[in-house]
Amino acid sequence: MKFGFDIDDTLINLREHAFHLYSKKLDKQVEIERFHELTDVPIHELFGMTREQGKEMWNSQRDSIYYSDCPPFPSAIDVLQQLVREGHEVYYITARAPEHCERTRDWMIAAGFPVDPDRFYCGMSDTEKVHIIERLGLDFYFDDKPAVLDTLTGLPVQVYVKDTSYNRHLTIPRITDWEELLEILNYKQ
Repeated sequence: MKFGFDIDDTLINLREHAFHLYSKKLDKQVEIERFHELTDVPIHELFGMTREQGKEMWNSQRDSIYYSDCPPFPSAIDVLQQLVREGHEVYYITARAPEHCERTRDWMIAAGFPVDPDRFYCGMSDTEKVHIIERLGLDFYFDDKPAVLDTLTGLPVQVYVKDTSYNRHLTIPRITDWEELLEILNYKQ
């Protein structure tokens, strides 16, 4: 089978990692519960920043956010490695800007993700992911962003949302822990 995965906030806990970096950089303590209650993707408002200030902060901290010690979600690496060992194809489809593609792929490999360079797609907008997903003929696709998931209705792909506070309104199947994927596959076989 063919499996497609978004990276940020699907396989790695990027926004929470950024939240902790912001807290340290700004020397401003915000309760983690407030982060877990967000109903939108951006985190800048938690720190009293405007949208423009938030964009500036993200851009100034991007290397630390993307390439430092951002943790994968529990079991993500092990589950994807198991999929590859079982002969499944694993594709990564990320909307990170083109200038971050090579470093992102290298960071994923160094973190232990099973990355085949021919199955790593990067540098498109969120709304362009649908074209890659359709062209690849994926059996399963996993993402966190409602804007991406909304573009996939009608495709012959089993779509799952990686659970987070800003996508709980979606009524599509969800993954809260990556071990659940193995349970889903055993159930479907």
